Amino acid sequence: MRHSLPRRPPVLPIVIGIVLAVVAGVGAVRAVWVSSTASTATPPARGNERADRSQTRTDLRCDGKPLSAPRELRGIWITTVENIDWPSRPGLPDEQIKAEYLGWLDLAGKRNLNAVFVHVRPSGDALWPSAYAPWSEWITGVRGKAPGFDLMRWMIDETHARGLEFHAWFNPYRGSQPAPSGAGPDINALAPDHPLRKHPEWAVVYPAAGTGGSRLHFNPGIPAAREFVEDSMLEAVKNYDVDGVHFDDFFYQYPVNKQEYPDGPAYAQYGGGMSRADWRRDNVNKLVQEMHDKIRKIKPWVKFGISPFGIWRNDRTDPAGSPTRGLQSYDEIYADTRLWVQREWLDYIVPQLYWNIGFDVADYAKLLPWWVDVVKDTDVQLWIGQADYRVGQSGAWSDAGELDRQLAMNRKYPQVTGSVHFSAKSMRSDALGSVTRYATNFYSTPALPPVMAQLPSDIPPPPKVTVSGTKLTWRGKGTSSAVYQVRGDKAVLLAVRRGGDGEVTVPDAAGTYCVTALDRSWNESTPAR
Repeated sequence: MRHSLPRRPPVLPIVIGIVLAVVAGVGAVRAVWVSSTASTATPPARGNERADRSQTRTDLRCDGKPLSAPRELRGIWITTVENIDWPSRPGLPDEQIKAEYLGWLDLAGKRNLNAVFVHVRPSGDALWPSAYAPWSEWITGVRGKAPGFDLMRWMIDETHARGLEFHAWFNPYRGSQPAPSGAGPDINALAPDHPLRKHPEWAVVYPAAGTGGSRLHFNPGIPAAREFVEDSMLEAVKNYDVDGVHFDDFFYQYPVNKQEYPDGPAYAQYGGGMSRADWRRDNVNKLVQEMHDKIRKIKPWVKFGISPFGIWRNDRTDPAGSPTRGLQSYDEIYADTRLWVQREWLDYIVPQLYWNIGFDVADYAKLLPWWVDVVKDTDVQLWIGQADYRVGQSGAWSDAGELDRQLAMNRKYPQVTGSVHFSAKSMRSDALGSVTRYATNFYSTPALPPVMAQLPSDIPPPPKVTVSGTKLTWRGKGTSSAVYQVRGDKAVLLAVRRGGDGEVTVPDAAGTYCVTALDRSWNESTPAR
């Protein structure tokens, strides 16, 4: 996934399938696996396709001109594990930790993004004071040691102050990182209050100790472990004003050297007559469904989404699969991603389409419409995981226009309502000028996040607006506010602010401006001027 980087050697040797030397990064390495198992039945689709990409209400007008605001999710992943993005190293002074995070928010503002996905539970730890997990070592440099402030609350407040959504990114089942930077397979090397030290019966070591990449996991097949993991993540939902709960693709570990995942005792106790593979998929399905249901009960406006490996199954294995020849998440990591969409256990899905257009094993141009078909007739929105980290690699990724072409292809499908870029560091480095290129062509103006029909709607009244020279001020009751300027035959989005009250300096004192109020789900009021 996003932290599967070419910056360190991949830990997943290719034991099945085709070795492609031109492919770099763990995400790409996974694409060359091939396996074959039985098909699975799927429930019938609902009959009402939602395909309005803009979601702009045509009845909303400013001085008689229709409002014009892009409606798409634009995000970056900010990775904390191994300090890939932030902080730049563990153990920094609190003020430097803050300054570096603000730098990422500045980057998001510069590129007209509207969401950040921050890694807050990398490996059974936490970036907040938790009753379930120790503080992450990637912040202070010491497992279990807290910084001198409530990092999570501060991050969310600063993110919201810039009009951005904060999606809390969790790895549910990871218990440690490989040694020497992490604890590896050694429970005694974990923080003293780490839950796996208190419940060693929940721990699984995979791959085996002595194998590169060996680490600890929470066993997905033990119901008590699953419930604990859920509660540890839901604690953040209860205590903090997050906009989304976000998982990546790490549920069961990707297979290594044909080693069997050591969950035999749990399977013997809880398997219930299912095959081992079906039981593992059922364990992951339960996690996804239960998290969806519990989030809805706690805070129904919080979005729940997952960014899975980009291939569900290949069509050679299953007629419903994609025209690909890569690793199948359904079979290798027991992630039935297609089912999650069909059952609408997610609000959005962000498949990691980290391959170039024309790649013969996993062609972006073929996978994209396959995922479009998956989300049709559901309320699940499709955002695409974009591989900024690959720009500058050999082959197709040496072309600065690859991501530009991919974003152009996304826009051909109204079901694609956003993109998330891996990762923050790659967006900042702007290899080959590729980020500047696609940002100029596709992110040149601000955008509002897309509305989700399944989330609560409570449209606030229009705000009260006053103008004094170039200062536009308003007071209202919205969760957020949007400022528009009339330009020609439409009113274009000028700025987005968190909160019902606000002010901006406008570019032209003689211009015509309007302000709308938006609720938690980005439903918009009539404009006021």
